[in-house]
Amino acid sequence: MANVLPRKALKPKKTAFDAQLFLDSVGASRRVQEFRTKQAIFSQGEPADSVIYVQKGSVKLTVVNESGKEAVVAIFGSGDFLGEGGMAGQPLRMGTATAMVPTTVLIIGKDEMTRVLHAEHQLADRFITHMLARNIRVEADLVDQLFNSTEKRLARTLLLLARYGGEEPERILQKISQETLAEMIGTTRSRVNLFMTKFRKLGFIEYNGEIKINKSLLTVVLHE
Repeated sequence: MANVLPRKALKPKKTAFDAQLFLDSVGASRRVQEFRTKQAIFSQGEPADSVIYVQKGSVKLTVVNESGKEAVVAIFGSGDFLGEGGMAGQPLRMGTATAMVPTTVLIIGKDEMTRVLHAEHQLADRFITHMLARNIRVEADLVDQLFNSTEKRLARTLLLLARYGGEEPERILQKISQETLAEMIGTTRSRVNLFMTKFRKLGFIEYNGEIKINKSLLTVVLHE
């Protein structure tokens, strides 16, 4: 009788890491939380001990100075990260994140985020791409504020909020007030109202409770 060699035990295949699945699920050091409109996700001065990933909804980041003046510094939507300053040694939150509409976020502990970024290149690549895009945006915002007219700044902000230039533009904006737009571009609500009315008359935007952005608004930004 022929000798039968024992089969070698097959090593179980390691399941490929799925960055989106990680960001869509809960775990030991991450939890999903829902927030109502105008509810704070985190507040200025709180410990910067987690990173926030927006699963659904819209979030504004505001900063209040020593004299009590508030400014909107950024708007985040689905697929965006915020609050990552703690990973760079920032001990406290530098601003307040508030839900603009009913919003669902994944809250990831700082240590857990650091561990996964070191272990999983797919998530690390995605996070780095996000941070690079954010830095480019900050530089562009500074140039915009220094050199462009109020009308052009408003048009650019509306296009950015609608994610024009991305893979899937959102032509219908989440609820956003003219006061918030004014704070974002450094002007008054009356000036925003003036240019919004102009944009509507020219067919660049449509609004009746919600704002619909048409591609023709790009002509305002591109026009010298």
